[in-house]
Amino acid sequence: MKALILFGHGARDARWREPFDRLATLWKAQHPGVLVQLAFLEMMQPSLEEAVASLSSAGASEIIVVPVFFGQGGHLRNDFPVLLDACREKFPQIQLSATLAVGEDEAVLQAIVDFSAKAL
Repeated sequence: MKALILFGHGARDARWREPFDRLATLWKAQHPGVLVQLAFLEMMQPSLEEAVASLSSAGASEIIVVPVFFGQGGHLRNDFPVLLDACREKFPQIQLSATLAVGEDEAVLQAIVDFSAKAL
């Protein structure tokens, strides 16, 4: 079974998480057959490892991690690969892969342009 992890940075302010919760809710409504879990790099729970464990317990055999970051900064170039590799070692029965940061996608950038154009 395939599953998805929406991976964010995390923040001290609990309200920062609200758009991520809405994103997960939208995913569930539009793709009810694919499990989704949020995970965060720091300051919020669940961690990437906790999310992988949860999805594994739910029967996932393939997990795609989508970094909900605007760009491929130091966290995604340095910290994220270490976390992903640690999860691969801890959960060898799970096929783990990751996409680029969502902000690297042309459709996401275009959505921001469209959003900004509406402000004019």
